[in-house]
Amino acid sequence: MVKNSASKAIEVRLERFRQKSRLQAGSLITTVFGDSILPRGGRVSLGSMIKLLQPLGVNERLVRTAVYRLVKEEWLLSEAFGRKTDYMLTSSGRSRFEEASKQIYAADIPGWDRRWRLILIVAELDIRVREQLRRALFWHGFGETTTGGFVHPTADLEKVMENLGSEGLQAVLANLMPMVAVNSRAADCASDVDMVQKAWNLEELASSYEGFLQKYQAIRDALDVCGSVGMSEESAFLIRTLLIHDVRRLLLRDPLLPESLLPVNWPGIRARPLYRDLYRKLLPLSELHLDANVRLSSGFQPMGSQVVVSRFKYGMDLDVGALSAA
Repeated sequence: MVKNSASKAIEVRLERFRQKSRLQAGSLITTVFGDSILPRGGRVSLGSMIKLLQPLGVNERLVRTAVYRLVKEEWLLSEAFGRKTDYMLTSSGRSRFEEASKQIYAADIPGWDRRWRLILIVAELDIRVREQLRRALFWHGFGETTTGGFVHPTADLEKVMENLGSEGLQAVLANLMPMVAVNSRAADCASDVDMVQKAWNLEELASSYEGFLQKYQAIRDALDVCGSVGMSEESAFLIRTLLIHDVRRLLLRDPLLPESLLPVNWPGIRARPLYRDLYRKLLPLSELHLDANVRLSSGFQPMGSQVVVSRFKYGMDLDVGALSAA
């Protein structure tokens, strides 16, 4: 009975994904590269990628179109072997994946030293350039203040400035002043929570986290009782892929604020242990599926590394650099 409930919950999630009217194949391929291919050397044949994604309703034409676009966007490189083609990460693509891994596979949200990281604009910027800057900082988790500056409680300012330069905003850096500030807590002045309420709109994100919990709670609860009995290697891989795909999209929008700054009963706090535990339960069978189905055009079969086993164990200090050496 429990076995059937687990299988049913998994199939419901897979079928809902397959029925999506608008499928962003490029985003899904990005998820597979970061989660499954990067620990196996970061290279895969086009045929293997097609085979991995076909059970999710992603046909060969969609895969070919998506990888072509990822090459144009300098995420991937291609290398032909006769009539077959391998795809691999560019150096910038690998760097972006490794940076994202620090958030996706962290065990916990980092603590806070009660200091705010500010980025102030000290010169007039063209409207289009300013919007480009705003969007770039949004993906780094920054909120915007009413005075036109940007704020975050824990961001690594040096790393953020470096990333802005590599994202086409090098010329703008001379007009920015990164700063660290402390709330003096003067009487009758705005609080840290007031800053959060003004800089970020968390209501929509909270709703997305609630939807995520509804998608995966039943699967995790069923597997807690019956384990992976009756679950196929393919199903484990597919659910693992959709899990990380949804997590990645959530974290792209989540500023990852310290718990002390979040609203009461923030659903993101409940989501983190759920996806961590579910990922661990899916990992053994899903890796067997990858062992059997990931190939290079030469026929070589890249095996998994211990990197995936260490995910979610070491918090923000996870050595994602080890992915490069896998």
